[in-house]
This record gives sequence, C-alpha cells and structure tokens, in this order.
Amino acid sequence: MSDSCQSCGACCATFRVSFYWAEADDAPGGHVPVTLTEELTPHLRCMRGTHSRAPRCVALDGEVGGAVACRIYPQRPSPCREVIPGDERCRRAQELWGLAGPN
Repeated sequence: MSDSCQSCGACCATFRVSFYWAEADDAPGGHVPVTLTEELTPHLRCMRGTHSRAPRCVALDGEVGGAVACRIYPQRPSPCREVIPGDERCRRAQELWGLAGPN
C-alpha cells in the first residue's frame, strides 16, 4: 500500500465495496474473510459497513485523513486491489472528505 493510502483512507469510507461471492473464504479458493462481508444478491457480497448512507469498511482502522490501515490488506477483495492512488475515484473520495482540492 502506498504511503498516500496509509494517510488517507477516503475510498474505504466513501464507496460500496462489492464483489463476486466466490472471493470470500467460504468458497474454494476465496480469500476475503466472510465474517467481514454481507450478502447483496445471491452472486454479490460487499464489505460490511460499505452498504450504507455513510459507508466505512469494517476492515479500515484509523481516522480518514490521518493514519489508516486495512486489517485484511493481503486478503482484500478485487475492487480494493484495483484502486489506483490519484485516479478519478480516489480524487473524488478525497474531495468528499475535504482532503484534496478539485482538479
């Protein structure tokens, strides 16, 4: 995880993190701790805490905009693995948290 992610965490407290159910560790080859997920549909799960009006992933430790860390970083789901620091979604989350000015 980049240093900027470890001092931000905005994406973890802005977006719903949904993924194919078989990424959870109750499926053969799955790796995301199922106890930290909730079912959305028969085929989709999301990280607990991200399917709400004020999303915040249950695996996020720390204060957004301060020192943060993902407790399951090596086991995180595919949407988290696809995060690119500084991309449009990252900047949008930072703006919503007042962490960056608009580009």
